[in-house]
Amino acid sequence: MNWITNFVRPKVKSLWSGSKPDTPDNLWRKCPSCNGMIFHRDLEAAQYVCMHCDHHLKVNASQRMKYLFDDAAWDTIALPDVPIDPLKFKDEKRYADRLREARSKTGQQDALQAARGNVGGVRTTVAVQSFDFMGGSLGMAVGEGLVASMRAALDHRTPYVLFTASGGARMQEGILSLMQMPRVTIAIQMLREAGLPYVVVHTDPTTGGVTASYAMLGDVHVSEPGALIGFAGPRVIENTIREKLPEGFQRAEYLLEHGMVDMVVHRHKMRENLGRLLKLLTRKTTRASSARYETGPYAVPMLQAAQPTPFERPTQPSV
Repeated sequence: MNWITNFVRPKVKSLWSGSKPDTPDNLWRKCPSCNGMIFHRDLEAAQYVCMHCDHHLKVNASQRMKYLFDDAAWDTIALPDVPIDPLKFKDEKRYADRLREARSKTGQQDALQAARGNVGGVRTTVAVQSFDFMGGSLGMAVGEGLVASMRAALDHRTPYVLFTASGGARMQEGILSLMQMPRVTIAIQMLREAGLPYVVVHTDPTTGGVTASYAMLGDVHVSEPGALIGFAGPRVIENTIREKLPEGFQRAEYLLEHGMVDMVVHRHKMRENLGRLLKLLTRKTTRASSARYETGPYAVPMLQAAQPTPFERPTQPSV
């Protein structure tokens, strides 16, 4: 078939019938950095990285897992349900209505998804925050999901990788959202006591109470290029201190130079680099491999730990 059959004839037919052609309105996307127009299929093939300026566009949790897991295969971890609108909050509209709209728009229950699969050959538990669901805000559902997925990592003895993307705590849940920060911190401590790696990948943006708690408690901090990472935004800080901030302030590259981020990794190389990192963090020295250095002609004798001597009470000199 040629372009006349595929495009011209349907167009003429639609004009003749007087009806509008059924053409989607999202075939092209504008890059927010360089304003370049990108065809949607090309953008998806490039993992939503602009081919003009290399800007990393936002992706949802399902797309993130597709790019991360080996062979795009994973097992979804069921997250617990939480009460809806426990404070009966209402501003311009009811919080329950906002939740309903966000779920209808994104097809997600809340701003977190968790799964288990192989990353670079390493069995890993991964949780992803979605900014498209109410700005990835931290509420009871996200807090419960993080705790539940970390417990799943403990049960299966897997490293834990968290992709953060959030504007902070969810104000519609008040103190209940703030309580999730110490709860998740305790779960992270449980991972640490079990000797399981906890790796945080910062994506754009990671701000507010999320940055002030579990997003900065990782064993290793990785970031996508250009990601905004901080507590308050640059504009708020400038208005507060009444000074001009340095170029690139709170961006991933700036934080890498100042020691708050360990690695800045391109999205196309994220799976490869995370896989290598997880292999290093989960490597265990076996007794057999260490025995090579204890025998043979060039053996080095093992140092024996000094045995503590029993405490002896000093004797009083006789008079």
